[in-house]
Amino acid sequence: MKKSDKSAYKQVCHSLREDGHYIEAGENDNLIVQKLEKNPNALGIFGFSFLEQNDDKVHGSIVEGKSPEFETIADGSYPISRPLFFYVKNSHIASIPGMREYLDEFTSEAAMGDEGYLLDKGLIPLPVKARTKLRNDVISGKKLAM
Repeated sequence: MKKSDKSAYKQVCHSLREDGHYIEAGENDNLIVQKLEKNPNALGIFGFSFLEQNDDKVHGSIVEGKSPEFETIADGSYPISRPLFFYVKNSHIASIPGMREYLDEFTSEAAMGDEGYLLDKGLIPLPVKARTKLRNDVISGKKLAM
């Protein structure tokens, strides 16, 4: 459709339903859970930590045979999970006070490790090999490909 009818593609794929079947809840995860409790046929989107906190009320969707679980998200096999990215210009590391310390902290084992405090914030750690590579790349100032 994208190649054969660009106008129809844009209409279908770049617009939201306005027939009452789509409800914008913003970042209010509690509201999403309330809506899901009222309508068992509805689908909501929010982070894994909130799913875990509300597993008595809502259930994750199985996608391509995979359930949203800590392990399937960590190993990337849950197909709709995604990593968190943040970008820093190398030129800013030297020129913005605290930037180097921020990068060191955010990529430390204390933060992103298996027992890191970011786990308590709902982030799932990368596998050890990937964390080590990321940490080494940040320390060396390697330009990371997009």
